[in-house]
Amino acid sequence: MMTELQNRRTKKMMLWFGMISMAMTFAGLTSAYVVSSTRADWITDFNMPEPFYYSTLLILLSSGTFFWAERAIKSNMLNQAKLGVWGTLVLALLFVYTQFLGFQAIIDQGYYFTGAESTITTSFLYVLVLLHLTHLTAGILVLLIVLIRLYRRAYTAEKSLGMELAVLFWHFLDFLWLYLFCFVLFYR
Repeated sequence: MMTELQNRRTKKMMLWFGMISMAMTFAGLTSAYVVSSTRADWITDFNMPEPFYYSTLLILLSSGTFFWAERAIKSNMLNQAKLGVWGTLVLALLFVYTQFLGFQAIIDQGYYFTGAESTITTSFLYVLVLLHLTHLTAGILVLLIVLIRLYRRAYTAEKSLGMELAVLFWHFLDFLWLYLFCFVLFYR
């Protein structure tokens, strides 16, 4: 029979394998972005829409609120943990909203995902952001599960593995967005 320590290690290792595979996907896409940037039709004067800056701030703040929630659980402060997770969820939803505002700003600049007005540059941007949003959707589902478990009093200072895994995944998503944002912002 598996011990509690073995169970914790196994679940963390499985999460790390998943996150590494996601990171490899984005590494491949950003490598393709670099290779494609040598094309004659690559846009070098593309301006990052302002909503993406706001979304970056929002997702960084959400890491802070989720970290605070995890610390609250480790101190058996259930109400503070709930507040931290609710804050993280609200910031996550605002992040998604500002992402779509960013897409609208790209369209307002005259760039589309497909069709005659599309470019390889903006198509890459759409793919990177939409793929991240797909993973963020999984993160939001995890937040909802954590909230449900908090209300069921499933977490304590001694029993917090689910919260730890959720926070680790959330920080990974935040880091991934920060990487993508800085990559697109600084690589021309």
